[in-house]
Amino acid sequence: MDASAYREEIYDIFAASGSDGGVMSRIERALAVGTARLRLPIGFLTRIDDDVQEVVAATGDHERIAPGDRCPLDEAYCQRTVAADGPLAVQDAVSSAAVPERAVETFGLGSYIGATVAVDDETFGTVCFAAETERDEPFTEADEVFLELLAKLIGQALERRAYERELEARAERLEREKARFEGIAETSFDVLFRVDRTGTFTYVSSAVERVLGYAPADLTGTPFTAAIADSSTDDARRAYGRVIDGEAVENLELDFVDADGERVVVAVNATPLREGEQVVGVQGVGRDVTARKERERELRMKTRAIDEARLGISIADADGNLPLVYANEGFERLTGYDADAVVGRNCRFLQGEATDPVALERLRERIDAGDPASVELINYRADGSPFWNQVRLSPVEAADGDPSHFLGFQTDVTERKRTEQLVRLLNRVLRHNLRNDLNVLLGVGNHLRSETAENVNLDELGERVERTAGRLIDLSEQARELERNARRDREARRLDPVNLFDDAATEVPAAATVETSVETERRICAGPELAQALSELVANAVAHNPADEPWVGLKATDDGEWVELTVTDDGPGIDDMEATVIAEGEETELVHGSGLGLWLVNWIVTRYGGSFRIRARDGDGEDAAGSVATVRLPVIDADTPVEAVERAPTVLFR
Repeated sequence: MDASAYREEIYDIFAASGSDGGVMSRIERALAVGTARLRLPIGFLTRIDDDVQEVVAATGDHERIAPGDRCPLDEAYCQRTVAADGPLAVQDAVSSAAVPERAVETFGLGSYIGATVAVDDETFGTVCFAAETERDEPFTEADEVFLELLAKLIGQALERRAYERELEARAERLEREKARFEGIAETSFDVLFRVDRTGTFTYVSSAVERVLGYAPADLTGTPFTAAIADSSTDDARRAYGRVIDGEAVENLELDFVDADGERVVVAVNATPLREGEQVVGVQGVGRDVTARKERERELRMKTRAIDEARLGISIADADGNLPLVYANEGFERLTGYDADAVVGRNCRFLQGEATDPVALERLRERIDAGDPASVELINYRADGSPFWNQVRLSPVEAADGDPSHFLGFQTDVTERKRTEQLVRLLNRVLRHNLRNDLNVLLGVGNHLRSETAENVNLDELGERVERTAGRLIDLSEQARELERNARRDREARRLDPVNLFDDAATEVPAAATVETSVETERRICAGPELAQALSELVANAVAHNPADEPWVGLKATDDGEWVELTVTDDGPGIDDMEATVIAEGEETELVHGSGLGLWLVNWIVTRYGGSFRIRARDGDGEDAAGSVATVRLPVIDADTPVEAVERAPTVLFR
């Protein structure tokens, strides 16, 4: 099974919701997948509390690693794991300084890889895989990426379990409260009362003892404001005056203070008490609505929390075409669409040419079955920019058990998907180019050892070896630079095209000519690494131009929304294979870009919501020679805040 199949398997394991037992069962299945993926016989999940490690799930056979086993953290391999910024991978634990000596003595593990599991941004414990013998080969970056993904999925599952527990506990409390109120309703009535023209209670029913904790005799003969909270006294007096004037008052909510000093909300209905034509007092009924008000407050709080959540949340009607009936502010931020504009529409408006039909079909099958679903696919924002969207759907059942709605969660996972794509790229390019160049070196070696070695031109072979070694060094530096930029935090700011062009032009050889034209006074919203991208394009244009006096043209324009930067040269032009790799954003087993410089440019530009294209130069005759690289990035005015213009990363194929 290849690496992607293992990832899909653990995604499927954690896609469905379930009970507590279901969560632990999925974790155990995921540990089994991890042992197969990493080729290590032992896998386990720990919980760390008060510097004590406890094994909560495990697979494999080890006398000290089983559910329930505990030990001090300073005797465990996990001590260093939770302190590390990323996964801790140890090929030979006995000779490694990364593993405490006490841990090796306690567990006797020869090789180990572990990552921190976080729940609600707090350290829960670790997920680890190990063997009692040292490992023949070091762990790869792909191994670490897989482990980080597994740790994240386990953390999300544990968060989901905690949330479900909280919901169950809340439901139990509500059921108990409901039963209590139903019992009260069967044995009591609302509070009935009368007040004379002096504002004094002349009668209060026995239900007041249950509602406010006062005996009727305690209130009879006292002012009606005696048990009313200060915050409601003025409203009560105004309402009393209106009733004395002959009006009726309906559903007036007043805050009372019960015998224990607690606030009780009572809905009051009152009418004039008449003797003949004369109003002699007020009579009415009061109903305790405290519980209802609290539920309304809690509902408002939940509604506000959902509205203001950072992730996209939507609700779709399960009938017909699955039209949206709700979308929160997070959905608006994620997609760029106003909620009012999407209500009533199916989410298909987010799809585009790069949306995977297989993922859509899998999503449709889950919906048709009324099951939870989780897929990752390319969607498009309102401005047309693509992004990777993790879509999770959960059915909301009606009374008959069939789904009445689907609750959707949308999360932008573009950064993670870009990183995964970068890892694949580095694996493929490095493997391909290293193999080719090493074959060259092997050929040289075979030639030197042949029977005709005395006829070898050593200068020519030496130059060939040097060129090959130089290519390998350049490739290594490009790969390292691409990885460094991938790990760098995004830092959007205002960039001046004039300064960018000046910096790029200063690094070219004296024989080269660089002409610049800036036809905009506005700035570019991007990170400072854009200067490196432009320098890479200029250096690439000069390096691949065999002319004695290479020419490069730099031009900046804007269309009101985007600044367009072009780098034009009069060299031999870009290879069709290279152009295809940049346009499609990926390399197959049969197509490999000869270098990583253009990928670095693409990574930097798309990280700030821009796009990068490279094509042959238009024109006839000599004017047709060369290539044109085009970079498009958001424009920003002098008075506009960066955060108002800054765009989220987009996918790499643009």
